Formats: sequence, structure tokens, C-alpha cells
Amino acid sequence: YAYTLKVDEKTDVYSFGVVLLELVSGRKPVGEFGDGVDIVQWMRKMTDSKKDGVLKILDPRLPSVPLHEAMHVFYVAMLCVEEQSVERPTMREVVQILTDVPRGASDPTQHICSQPTSPATESTSGTSPADAQPSRSLPPDLLSI
Repeated sequence: YAYTLKVDEKTDVYSFGVVLLELVSGRKPVGEFGDGVDIVQWMRKMTDSKKDGVLKILDPRLPSVPLHEAMHVFYVAMLCVEEQSVERPTMREVVQILTDVPRGASDPTQHICSQPTSPATESTSGTSPADAQPSRSLPPDLLSI
């Protein structure tokens, strides 16, 4: 809204995306990135808008969050802050995407603090049902807010 002075149903989606970026990074939306740069612009620059770039911007206070979940929340946030409002999902779609968190490939309990040195080694394919851990054994995550 601040950039276009136009309000539509996707304005709230953009705002929600900004809130998700704040949660993932632990940063305020403005004032920390230099003159005229906001959290969305900073995120795009730091991560190249790629999910595996989340390790570069992730709030260090989230060491127990499973990496695949942090990547998923970041991915949804970046969808929400698309420059063109027609490219953003609806809030109904946002809820659906957030609900459908993919399982981590190698170990669904792998957390940020136990990450390999290269984020490129993280795959987003699912695990077999036999490998899946019950959700109650996982620590709290970003989606349980």
C-alpha cells in the first residue's frame, strides 16, 4: 500500500508475508538495512529469493526449528511479498500452503543447529511414512504460533 496507494485483498497477503519474514529473520521490517531498504528488499538481496538461502537470514534464536520448516515458511513469505499483487496467493492459498509442510528428506527431526555446512545438500523430497516421526516428538516450530 505504501508503494502503490492501492488497496486490494492482496495487500493483507503482502503484510502477512512481511510478518513471516520478521519471524524467520528476527528483524524489524524497516530501519535495519540502510537508507530506503526494507526487509523484503533485503531478503531478496541476501537469499536471491531461494529457499536454501534461509540459512543466511535465519534468526539465530531459532536453533530448534527444523530446517525444512523454516525454509517452507520463508518460501511462503516470499510468495506473499511478490511485487505484483496478482502474483501473490490468496490468504486461503497461504493457509493451505502453510498447512502442507513437506517433510525433511534425510531426517525429519534435523534442526537448524545440526545443519550440514552446505544448504545445497538439503533436499525437499519427502520421507517414507515409516521414517516419519510423530509430530508430538518434534520441538515447537514456526507453524505452531
